[in-house]
Amino acid sequence: MQTAPLLGGPLAAVDIGSNSMRLEIGQISPGAGSRYVRVDYLKDTVRLGAGLDAAGMLDEEATQRGLACLRRFSARLAGFDPAHVRAVATQTLREARNRDTFLLRAQEVLGFPIEVISGREEARLIYAGVAQLQPSRARRLVLDIGGRSTEMILGHGRRPWAAESFAVGCVNLSLRFFDGGRLTEQAFRAAQVAAGAELEEALVTFTPEQWEQALGASGTVGAVSQILAAAGISDGRITPAGLRWCIERCLEAGRTDALALPGLRVDRRPVLPGGLAILYTLALQFGIDTLQPARGALRQGVIVDLHERLFGALGTQPGDVRDASVAELQKRFAVDIDQAARVAAVALALFDDVLADADVEIRRELAWAAALHEVGLVVSHHDHHRHSAYLLAHVDAPGFSQSQQRRISQLVLGQRGGLRKVEPQLASATFAWQVLCLRLAAIVCHARTDIDARALELRVRGRDARLAFAREGAATRLRTLFLLHEEAAIWARSGPLRLALPGA
Repeated sequence: MQTAPLLGGPLAAVDIGSNSMRLEIGQISPGAGSRYVRVDYLKDTVRLGAGLDAAGMLDEEATQRGLACLRRFSARLAGFDPAHVRAVATQTLREARNRDTFLLRAQEVLGFPIEVISGREEARLIYAGVAQLQPSRARRLVLDIGGRSTEMILGHGRRPWAAESFAVGCVNLSLRFFDGGRLTEQAFRAAQVAAGAELEEALVTFTPEQWEQALGASGTVGAVSQILAAAGISDGRITPAGLRWCIERCLEAGRTDALALPGLRVDRRPVLPGGLAILYTLALQFGIDTLQPARGALRQGVIVDLHERLFGALGTQPGDVRDASVAELQKRFAVDIDQAARVAAVALALFDDVLADADVEIRRELAWAAALHEVGLVVSHHDHHRHSAYLLAHVDAPGFSQSQQRRISQLVLGQRGGLRKVEPQLASATFAWQVLCLRLAAIVCHARTDIDARALELRVRGRDARLAFAREGAATRLRTLFLLHEEAAIWARSGPLRLALPGA
């Protein structure tokens, strides 16, 4: 069995945002009081979100801008251990109907997998970045206004207790209400109403009584803070009065291309009006008298999370939040913990026979699939594997990307029955072996009694697998043998692998 790569050297995060793409390379010292050190930082204003058409399709022009940026990042990441790099994509690729096509091209250019993360996962990672770079024991409200989404998080210390994401950002609001760059009072009012309608459902959760300090992460807050500081309006803190001053200057200019605010970069002009409308709405609706720019954002949060994953995989300390998420889901859906452990033990033992050098993440995905393969029983015993797959594809599971949840969901879908429902995924040899091991484990453990995980072995040659009984008495369970023969017949009919049983 392959172990996780040893920690050493910097970690890298690629943030594929709706307005900008960023590459952050940093290092975190181990142990209590861990310190973050930036090694390198690259950024391009790509405006990927501006390339989404009315049908939700990402156009070729925006795609090419994104690919050009990723080529630059790829050159900087040359020589990095794949386990030390994590690339995440946010709202634009959550929305894009053709995201899979983009991801195939983008991953080939970047040279590393790209994960699409949910809005709540994005919020959790933003808070992790802020908590790492700007630690505090105060109760905090953290805001992040991105290109096509806005995240709001409440937390204390390093722990967020509420995290939400809303599909309104500086790019989509600017495109919708400030078409052609025209800046009018009517446009600002309409933009604020639209932003308020999207954010209104958060009013009860994020009341001023819940927090002592408000921080704003990422581009929009940083840009407005720089404007106010450069103009001498404040020391960089954002207030309702400062936001009104910025809006008045926009109205005086009349157009985004005529904006000449101090501290405002040219590439920020087209999306500033939408960002100001969201910020002003947040300040008024949520009672934010002062918003301070935060150190830390999504990209640093990704590195913090990756650091914790690597330590967790090495077993040197707890840290991978995904393990906690799996345990919470087992509790929520009343999973038979003992049965899940039996199936996981057998599936992993068989998988180690097949792919002893598999990437640690591949093995962990199989373990999580086994741990959660029966969550659908809470809905119905009939076709519970389909219910399980649906739940795992759509449930909020901190630490997991949407991409990884889909893979685990497909593994769970393939745990029983015919194989055609996962036929596209079976084109991957690794996925096929994962499914075979999960199915065999479910069969061997079907009686829900304790079993020796090493009672069976898989001996592999190419895509042919022979199941062998490694312990005396294993072959005497006639019902299990019957089910195994049926399983071999299923793979013979429509599977990419061939399964042979003893004596066959």
